Amino acid sequence: MPDHVTFSRNVFLPITNVCRNRCGYCGFRRDPSHPEANLMAIDEVQQILEGGARFGCTEALFTFGEMPEEHPAFKDRINELGYSSVIDYLIELCEIAIGFGLLPHSNPGVLSFSDLKRLRPVNASMGLMLETTAILPAHEGSPGKIPSERIRTISDSGRLKIPFTTGLLIGIGESMEDRIESLTVVRDLHLRYGHIQEVIIQPFSPKPDTAMADSPEPSDQEIADTVTTARRILPDEITIQVPPNLTGFSDLIRCGASDLGGISPYTIDWINPEAKWPRIAELESELGRIGIRLKERLPIYPQYVLNRWYDSGLADLIERYSDEEGFRNGD
Repeated sequence: MPDHVTFSRNVFLPITNVCRNRCGYCGFRRDPSHPEANLMAIDEVQQILEGGARFGCTEALFTFGEMPEEHPAFKDRINELGYSSVIDYLIELCEIAIGFGLLPHSNPGVLSFSDLKRLRPVNASMGLMLETTAILPAHEGSPGKIPSERIRTISDSGRLKIPFTTGLLIGIGESMEDRIESLTVVRDLHLRYGHIQEVIIQPFSPKPDTAMADSPEPSDQEIADTVTTARRILPDEITIQVPPNLTGFSDLIRCGASDLGGISPYTIDWINPEAKWPRIAELESELGRIGIRLKERLPIYPQYVLNRWYDSGLADLIERYSDEEGFRNGD
């Protein structure tokens, strides 16, 4: 087992829940006409960033529905705010986050090379869940879940030297053979570009009022077997992450996981709002019982800090927050 397990202290900002995809398991997305459709205003974002800074967070996790402008009503709304696209809006929000002392990590879904290039200077890292390379009923009506499109975005991020997070979603109809193929694709992309900092192994969690509301969750053994398989396939420098609010993470550390992802002392997990974050002190105590330290990192992993895989505009914050090994310092 590792002598330490890492995490990042963050705030979770769901900029909009409007999305072009219609995944059978998603309880987050909304059409623009839905009464719960949302686009966060700048003052709302600023309030959360200010709170996160007070709680010592270093990461601003920006996520939203993929390409929401494909809904004409959303495009009209973002244009009314003075932006030509949600990516333009995200760039401004990232700049505001940097001003509050938080490092942006954005998960905007499938992107063009040009949009990735525009986002790189204002993001310490970025992410996109591959989920699976299999073609599944769960992804019907979801053009952004075509595996080749997601692989292209991950590959383009490598070409741009963006420290990157990806992952698998377990239990949406894929087989273990599909998971092996997905992990192999991730491995090969990393061997080509060297940019994959972590792979998340995340279990499917059924949500009310979705097509998969009555589908079973994957068993603990399935998750453990997948973590073990991931550790066998992936290069050692790629960390395996498991979410501590959705898994029995102590057992998964024994299988090869060594990161608990972003944990927020201030905001909820908006994708899985029913699953509360454990307190950091509770995690330290539980890990301590098995002889493992909890170690804080930034949203950009230590090896990319030390190799300066970041834009000059982020240098002051990253150098202020990181120690000589690239982890979060004690200040």
